[in-house]
Amino acid sequence: MDNGILGTTAVAQIGIIVNNIEQSAKKFADFFGMEVPEITITDTYDKTLAQYKGEPTKARSKLAFLHMSNNIDIELIEPDDEPSTWREFLNTHGEGIHHIAFVIKDMQGKVNKLAEIGMPLVQKGEYTGGRYAYIDSMADLKVMIELLEND
Repeated sequence: MDNGILGTTAVAQIGIIVNNIEQSAKKFADFFGMEVPEITITDTYDKTLAQYKGEPTKARSKLAFLHMSNNIDIELIEPDDEPSTWREFLNTHGEGIHHIAFVIKDMQGKVNKLAEIGMPLVQKGEYTGGRYAYIDSMADLKVMIELLEND
């Protein structure tokens, strides 16, 4: 069977934008009967080289990952006030599901292919061990897609 544009159907994570990550992490952990996950903060621009809508951004966010038994993470994201897809989502929609993430290969090829079908790159950056890209797939899929490529 063809694995479509991304080359995979395996969901890696569901990203949820929140106003208060400490409170949300506790509520999710209590709901699932899990330990409250560690809260981390994304790296600074000198490491991420993050771009939002084609411009450099110093945006950072607090993250917490709830590791579910089916190898899907629920990622909680509390953005700072710098320009980012996270901040824009929170300002426009409030809290809620922001993206579905997939681990892929050939990041630039996938980004190009998605742009050709009307799903443009919104934000990209680096993280220790790989890179990410957020794709505006809202019109067709009603949710943003995140591509993760690990080294």
